[in-house]
Amino acid sequence: MATRPEAPPQVQAAEGYAGDLPPTLAYDWLQTGDAVLVDVRTDAERAWVGHVPGALAVAWKQWPGMAENPAFNSELLQAVPAGKKVLMLCRSGVRSVAAARRATELGLTAFNILEGFEGDLDPSGHRGQLGGWRRRGLPWQQG
Repeated sequence: MATRPEAPPQVQAAEGYAGDLPPTLAYDWLQTGDAVLVDVRTDAERAWVGHVPGALAVAWKQWPGMAENPAFNSELLQAVPAGKKVLMLCRSGVRSVAAARRATELGLTAFNILEGFEGDLDPSGHRGQLGGWRRRGLPWQQG
């Protein structure tokens, strides 16, 4: 019996922003130049855990204390070229939803990258084993 090929990754409907998409589709859009990637994690997270080469760094919250970045709106609008889709990435896909909603309010076409950079928690409470940009084998750098 022949197996069906896996369906290509698709954008999922979302409330308050353009949609949710898997990391592999986000990477495809980056490769074609259809979008820019905005990493909304803190500077500390990008430095300690890793980052995506070429991603725009616009923190949603600031370390320490995780208070909302008061300059987020202006930094985002300055960083994103006119007419580009915006792909939001955080650790697990939670802050990036909030950032995608804000970007949409600012007039941008914003998407959330499902699973985030590190993926979901495994049964032991650890990230990095269940999905995420890194686990999917997409480009990233440490340090």
